[in-house]
Amino acid sequence: MPRKIRELIEDLISAGFINRGGKGSHRNFSHPRVPRPVTISGNPGDDAKEYQEASVKRAIRESQS
Repeated sequence: MPRKIRELIEDLISAGFINRGGKGSHRNFSHPRVPRPVTISGNPGDDAKEYQEASVKRAIRESQS
């Protein structure tokens, strides 16, 4: 069962990312150690796509190294 967008957002925030806002259903999260922002699109109750989950995992891994 795919995770929800709200779960990805919670993971990013708990890893120290800051929500920089966005347009419409898009949100941009930045972190001082990650060179480019992570963009999450969709409403909080929507199922996350595989590429969104991979992007979040990659960004969190980069922020910890």
